[in-house]
Amino acid sequence: MFTPKYPTPDTAPPPAAPAPAANSLATTNPAPAPVPQTPARPTVQLTPGTVVALVGGGTAVVLVVGAVLVSLLLAVAITGVSVALVAVVLRLLLKDLHNR
Repeated sequence: MFTPKYPTPDTAPPPAAPAPAANSLATTNPAPAPVPQTPARPTVQLTPGTVVALVGGGTAVVLVVGAVLVSLLLAVAITGVSVALVAVVLRLLLKDLHNR
């Protein structure tokens, strides 16, 4: 069931026949097709309203990304301080335990 089945010469499909040449006597190349001209891209015109919108959007993105980064840094700092306090308390408890 899982062994590969290889085609035998009598079950293999026949090889594809080569395409016949249209005119084997003609050796000249046909003329290239003309390249269609693409229309020129329209120029972007910035109005004062779009400039204000772009500046406002960029400012909003910078403020949001800055707030996220500051909050992540604050979370890391608070975690570090709390781990340090736990370490100091555990050290004091263990020291007190060994003294008694």
